[in-house]
Amino acid sequence: MRIVLAFSGGLDTSFCVPYLAEKHRAEIVTVTVDTGGFDAGERAAIRARARALGAVEHREIDARQAVWDRFVATLIRGNVLRGEVYPLSVAAERTQQAIEVAKVAREVDADAVAHGSTGAGNDQVRFDVAFHVLLPDLPILTPVRELGWSRRQTADWLVEHGFDVPSGASRYSVNAGLWGTTLGGDWTHDPWAAPPDDAWDALGPAAAADGRDVVIGWERGLPVSLDGERLSGPALVAALSRMTGPLGVGRGIHVGETVLGIKGRIGFEAGAALVLIAAHRELEKLVLTRWQAFWKDHLARFWGDRLHEGQAFDPVMDDIAAMIGHSQRRVEGRTRVRLDEGRFAVTGAESPHSLFAPEVATYGETHALWSGDEARAFARIAAIPARLAAARGGGEELP
Repeated sequence: MRIVLAFSGGLDTSFCVPYLAEKHRAEIVTVTVDTGGFDAGERAAIRARARALGAVEHREIDARQAVWDRFVATLIRGNVLRGEVYPLSVAAERTQQAIEVAKVAREVDADAVAHGSTGAGNDQVRFDVAFHVLLPDLPILTPVRELGWSRRQTADWLVEHGFDVPSGASRYSVNAGLWGTTLGGDWTHDPWAAPPDDAWDALGPAAAADGRDVVIGWERGLPVSLDGERLSGPALVAALSRMTGPLGVGRGIHVGETVLGIKGRIGFEAGAALVLIAAHRELEKLVLTRWQAFWKDHLARFWGDRLHEGQAFDPVMDDIAAMIGHSQRRVEGRTRVRLDEGRFAVTGAESPHSLFAPEVATYGETHALWSGDEARAFARIAAIPARLAAARGGGEELP
């Protein structure tokens, strides 16, 4: 029997390799899909760990550009923030990882596919839905979900079977990727509890750094340059993350509905994502009409919710992404962002397609396209609905 396992090298997927091999007397092919969370040293360590755990074959796939093209581009163009704070740092990457794992499963003629998700989180649904769509005839094996073990129990099993457990692995769960890093742990189970003093250190402690301004160039609603240097999407996000990380920019806590319908809580650091979404929104304000922005953001929120819930394969997702992309034809120009310790601010935006027109009217001062009498008449007409309602007793009484 041959099983293809989505493998991150973390506690849960490390447990899956020897457990699945032992239980099913199977050959385990591990697949690590890099969606932005690994450097060369980490990839080498994951490769060595897969071998040490008993994998007969290990595959490494660079999917950074793929996750950018398929998902992150629309997240930026749609200004997608779940709960108005969280930039969906995991949902897009898990779906792309599942796509890549499914490709390997077909290539090696696998008898089953597996992942290390628990039975309480969102990732199990994202992986399962993708595998059901892409590999409808293969069984999906999920040892951690089936056993219902805690991280402590999983770590103990590995130690009892002679395998090392990374320091701190049972206390915090860290998922790093292109679009941000999430931080789980016992503290997230209590909405009143603040992160422990060492929790953020699991993401890499912020170092002393001076604040700075950064200029982002845009074309068709996507960032294409940083301080004048043209970069690919993934490279730009990585470069911006290197600027925001030492300042501790983009750290936050999100509470919201999980895919299974309960409330969940997660810590995250997504400085590049939050900066890019804020800067993009500011540029859009110059270029889009009010109703373009309203309907685009309205549909983008739905798109983000469906992505969060593992429904990336519904045809409506491509329809909405096409509408969002069409709205971005003239969203080009530059934005300036000030980065300081723990915070940022978009301080400027400019576009050759700007609808900001001081030659027509300056807010609160002069105007050229209408006269004072016309403005007076407009205000009088604007009052008619409320005036009629008040006359019939439907308006609010003054105090």
